[in-house]
Amino acid sequence: MLILHGAVTEREVPKQNVNRFRGAKITTDPRINDRIRTPQIRLIGYTGEQVGVVDIEVALQMADEVGLDLVEIAPEANPPVCKIMDFGKYKYEIAQKAREARQNQTHIVVKEVRMRPKIETHDYETKRNHIEKFLKGGDKVKVTMQFRGREQTRPELGYKILQRLAEDVAEIAFVEFAPKQEGRNMTMVLGPTKRKTEAVAEAKAARKAKAEAAAAATETE
Repeated sequence: MLILHGAVTEREVPKQNVNRFRGAKITTDPRINDRIRTPQIRLIGYTGEQVGVVDIEVALQMADEVGLDLVEIAPEANPPVCKIMDFGKYKYEIAQKAREARQNQTHIVVKEVRMRPKIETHDYETKRNHIEKFLKGGDKVKVTMQFRGREQTRPELGYKILQRLAEDVAEIAFVEFAPKQEGRNMTMVLGPTKRKTEAVAEAKAARKAKAEAAAAATETE
């Protein structure tokens, strides 16, 4: 059916073609076995040997003879590269690696510790210990110096304490963001010198060593 709009002629698209692929399942799995349509492929054997370019029928027969699958691993190549393998085992290993990668992912957390310009020595030491614990765990620390009343006229007092803190933790941290005045507060961000993954690994090793020492002590009693 032709629809005329002035000098422009358009052909009406049949309705059955408009949503032709609606609801179709999209998969990221590689093509295997008879789903591979290329007449010729570059074949890798199940032991990893380079077989070379062969007809698809030959490759499928070779895979069938060893009871394995023919898997297309490089469809963009010319000709596509396929390998003989156990596809079920291959998918399981890929999923296992993905799970391990997710488990090994580390999230850097920014902890916040608040102080006052007239902080007592004992309170300072307590807060510094908390900051050191966070940094050794691989987390960043945002130190907020809070000014109240007349303290706002003496920002240098808070700056000196933050500067002192940065020097006290210099062996395990660096100043990522220098002290900066933000309204009534002054903030500084400390970053750990060790990566989160390293800190987590060291903590696990320490716990393991402690457990082994406890077990050894129990056996000798």
